[in-house]
Amino acid sequence: MKTHYYLGWFSNFFPEKLGRVLQEDITDRKSLVMISSNPSFYEDDGATERLWLDQAGIMFDEYHLINYRVQKEDAQTLIQNASVIFLLGGSILKQKDFLMEYELSDLIKKSRAVVMGASAGAINMSAKWLCSKNFGDEISSVCDGIGLDDFSVLSHFDLENNIALVQSELSPLSEEMNIYASNKDCAVRTKGDKIDIFGNVYLISHSKIQKLDETL
Repeated sequence: MKTHYYLGWFSNFFPEKLGRVLQEDITDRKSLVMISSNPSFYEDDGATERLWLDQAGIMFDEYHLINYRVQKEDAQTLIQNASVIFLLGGSILKQKDFLMEYELSDLIKKSRAVVMGASAGAINMSAKWLCSKNFGDEISSVCDGIGLDDFSVLSHFDLENNIALVQSELSPLSEEMNIYASNKDCAVRTKGDKIDIFGNVYLISHSKIQKLDETL
């Protein structure tokens, strides 16, 4: 059963409840493979996300970071052997282009590893996502994601103060597929066909928006 975590951004560490669920889901802890969202930048990349896992008591035998310092073939091998794949936060478009250039998306989709993404990483995990100047992106267009699950994600956006904007911007895409929108300290987990919610997460579907009940 495949397990995917679409995370927002966490102010400090994973809340205790979420940490316990992650502990239960991440049973294979041989190799953590992190995928950069700014692959030309090397200093401290992934340090925050790794600290979240460390604080939750989730340690691995091996830690790997995929960026331009790693050869394409080696990166693909790391993905194939990963226990957990973590798409890091940062630039959505830079990460999207890197995934395409290194031909990682299909390998991630086929992987039996637990796949996690924070902020930009969570957005790139989804089926499609809206790149919008109104959301602070460089261009406005609908982009294809990895497609781990058949929905869209807007993650780590100041949703509470921009509900009308978000609903207006995402309305066309919401006619095509469900969109899960969240800000900080939130998570959407898919485990098989089941979708679980942690924190303040909203569902936008057929142009209507509703806050979802927590299930984790």
